[in-house]
Amino acid sequence: MPHLIIEYTDNLSPHIQIKELLKKSGEVLSSFPDVYPIGGIRVRAVKVMDYWIADGSEDDAFVHMTLKIGAGRTDTVKKETCDQLFQALQEHMHELFNSRNLALSLELSEFSESGTYKKNNIHKRFK
Repeated sequence: MPHLIIEYTDNLSPHIQIKELLKKSGEVLSSFPDVYPIGGIRVRAVKVMDYWIADGSEDDAFVHMTLKIGAGRTDTVKKETCDQLFQALQEHMHELFNSRNLALSLELSEFSESGTYKKNNIHKRFK
């Protein structure tokens, strides 16, 4: 952990530059190596093809980030992580946000260790 899922509406393609947003988001998470083990970081994007936004009458769009982490991080660290991720999202989407109807959001999902199953040999590379 952490896992960051970035959902975005297909009407943002190709302007969203999603691979660059993935990189920026991964760099934010990597900047907390004592909190989030590098080998556990996963950042992925899902292009949403079917959606309904507001009243459905416009070509509205959204980008929604869901950050999933295991329990145990302090409120301060969680806030700092989310603040930096949302700032990176806003900076990345600045031009599109100013040129179209667009909703940006971030949600933190924290769960107990008993709610996850993991097997990962990537961590060995970073020891």
